[in-house]
Amino acid sequence: MVGNLFSSESVSSGHPDKLCDAISDAIVDACLSVDPHARVAVETCVKGKSDRSLIVLAGEVTVKGDAPDYEQIARKAAASIGYDSHIIGMDATSQELCDVQVHITTQSQYIAQGVDQNDLSQGAGDQGLMFGYACMETEGLDGLTGTFFPLAAALSQKLTRRLTEVREKGILPWARPDAKSQVTIEYGNEGEVSHVHTVVIAIQHDDKLKDQFDGDEDKEQAYIRDEIEKHVVKHVIPESILPEDYRLVVNGTGRFADPGGPYADAGLTGRKIIVDTYGGMGRHGGGAFSGKDPSKVDRSAAYASRWAAKHVVAAGLASRCEIQLAYVIGIAEPVSVRVETFGTGQVSDSELTNRVNKAFDFRPRAIIRDMDLLRPIYSSTAAGGHFGRHPGDTGTFPWEKIDGSRIEVLKQ
Repeated sequence: MVGNLFSSESVSSGHPDKLCDAISDAIVDACLSVDPHARVAVETCVKGKSDRSLIVLAGEVTVKGDAPDYEQIARKAAASIGYDSHIIGMDATSQELCDVQVHITTQSQYIAQGVDQNDLSQGAGDQGLMFGYACMETEGLDGLTGTFFPLAAALSQKLTRRLTEVREKGILPWARPDAKSQVTIEYGNEGEVSHVHTVVIAIQHDDKLKDQFDGDEDKEQAYIRDEIEKHVVKHVIPESILPEDYRLVVNGTGRFADPGGPYADAGLTGRKIIVDTYGGMGRHGGGAFSGKDPSKVDRSAAYASRWAAKHVVAAGLASRCEIQLAYVIGIAEPVSVRVETFGTGQVSDSELTNRVNKAFDFRPRAIIRDMDLLRPIYSSTAAGGHFGRHPGDTGTFPWEKIDGSRIEVLKQ
């Protein structure tokens, strides 16, 4: 009898929407490299066609100094992901085979007047609400301990990062940039993780791969499935939660051959907000992250609420924690802060809310200060998830780093 199931998905760096996120975040990083106080809100759209491809950049940028070359940034970001061949779905390196349109203006003066202060009075860049979430599901598992993250989301993200790795390292030379994953976890009667129930992988591949099997597409599909299981699924998912009878589906339609990527589907920045966050396990306020500088609370406050929620769980004060923040444009103090522990808290949620407010300053400028967010660290977030990642040696993912002094404040 099947128990309680929950599924989360992820998409690879070469998925058309993630390609757009990567381009938009590359522009953010380029602008912050010129001016740490740059204001950036850039959207990207991509589409591959039979004769040529298209990249459209639109948005608002205000930067002191020379503006970066947006077209070249876009081409370089797409090519670095693997879109350097029209046969695959886009050749971003070619002027003849890929057009880049730039429609970028400066930030509205009415927004700027509320967010241009560079002190703690700096207002929020927009109204809105943001959620952060943390839990104990990943703890005790190899490679996941310390992430305090929903397990289905953690595994689906790791699978897509591995799909990119095996392509870039030539382990699976027939693999292409566009890919997806999905993981279903089965839970026991008490809500504890039992095991992985189903893994779904979609991976674009070389159309000529079938030639190795005399054109037999069934043999081709069986080969792809075996290689994915060996080099991706069993490489990523801990053996302790992967039973022999788990279900694996690879390329469920039969084939996912060239051309794919932007040719098969148009891409847009910010269209994978659940993939970027908690895989549906935690709520989402609706605002996307990529293409935005940290004055935009859609991004920075979402990072801050995750940072705080992770500390609550790491402190042993709850096994599940969700924090909501809400803002008014141009005003620094959040209009509301709410902590929810779903009945798992060691103290009341109202008491935890008071403690969280003592341990964390959720004013936009304080968030930027405390996590040192005025740096070009955002390209690394564009694929593989913004949360549940290990903080990097170069200062990436600072919202995942545990601060012992804040733990002590929370425990008081």
